[in-house]
Amino acid sequence: MAGQSKRRMSVEQPLWQALTYFRVLTLAYAVAQFAHRHDAVARPALGWAYLAVLTLWTLATFRRVSSAERCTYRFLAADITLTLTGILLTIPVETPERIDDGATTLPSIWAAGSVLGFAIKGGWRWGAASSAAVGLSNIVQRGEVVQDNFHNIVLLMVASTAIGYIVEVARTSERTLARALQIEAATRERERLARDIHDSVLQVLALVQRRGAAIGGEAKELGRLAGEQEAALRTLVMGARLPAQRTAPAAERSDAAGGRAGGGEPDDGSAAGETSLRLLLLALSGPYVSVAEPGSPVARETHAARELTAAVAAALDNVRTHVGPEARAWVLLEEEPDGTVVVTVRDDGPGIPRGRLAAAEAEGRLGVAQSIRGRLRDLGGTAEWVSTPTQGTEVELRLPPNVRTPRK
Repeated sequence: MAGQSKRRMSVEQPLWQALTYFRVLTLAYAVAQFAHRHDAVARPALGWAYLAVLTLWTLATFRRVSSAERCTYRFLAADITLTLTGILLTIPVETPERIDDGATTLPSIWAAGSVLGFAIKGGWRWGAASSAAVGLSNIVQRGEVVQDNFHNIVLLMVASTAIGYIVEVARTSERTLARALQIEAATRERERLARDIHDSVLQVLALVQRRGAAIGGEAKELGRLAGEQEAALRTLVMGARLPAQRTAPAAERSDAAGGRAGGGEPDDGSAAGETSLRLLLLALSGPYVSVAEPGSPVARETHAARELTAAVAAALDNVRTHVGPEARAWVLLEEEPDGTVVVTVRDDGPGIPRGRLAAAEAEGRLGVAQSIRGRLRDLGGTAEWVSTPTQGTEVELRLPPNVRTPRK
């Protein structure tokens, strides 16, 4: 599978395929050219013998030129040797008068295939060297440098070096793309691990720190140690992140809710592969959390529905953490006419001071930056905060109708 994927991504592969057919077409042209003039040459039998060898070689090596793996340097050396031999054999085959008049060499433009093979295989340097060898043999065959001969040599050298340079740039681009894909995959894995750490370990350590400080005594020392470990772990998670990384909060509760709501047959208008957002969000309701939803079903692809529910759960966690365990919160689920899902989480707290969200992210507090905004960004959505002093905070989560499911 890896080899097949590499061939599909290869920019140079179409060049190899084009070269295989180029050799066949130019062989037909060389044979037709010689058949048209064979009555006027000095040794037609020698010319036909060479063209027979050239035909057998071209047909026998048809598949060798179809990829870089098969087309080795040893094969290319034999190929260009056959080309140079044909150019020099033109001297005894043709009459001196026809050579002076600019008679076509035996391989004709088939010779360009050998040069292009070196250019695609080895880059512009190999293309320039092989075209120089062909040009030198053409000069020997003509016995002098004439304008037409020089023009053809320069044209072949320019074409081969240009194609060779393009291939080198394409290979560099492929390596850069492959590296970027590896970095993206590593980034997503780090983000997933950071989510898990934040959703479990960091939350537990923060709880132990708060409860230890409240209880006092030996528990206070335990809380202090838990706080130090939490700070160290947050620093580690932040240091392991790449730019634009995302993490998230207590998703396990939302996943459990998803299992209750979406594990069986969809009973809320959900199609196959979809989960009811109404049921997932209703599972988050409680004595201090009110959930309001429309009368019509609202269902989305299961992964997107659970990620959105996890973001809502994170927002509710922030309410309990920063406002208080008995703070009131209201969750409103809406679906706009264009299919966009909007979930609003509002609390009755004192609001968020200006600049606090940015400061919290800089301190390594990943709840807002990672658990909420990061999840929505992964799905192609947005998360916005509106906070007025003494009037609480409102978080608006928007999920577009064409949800983008991230690669794993």
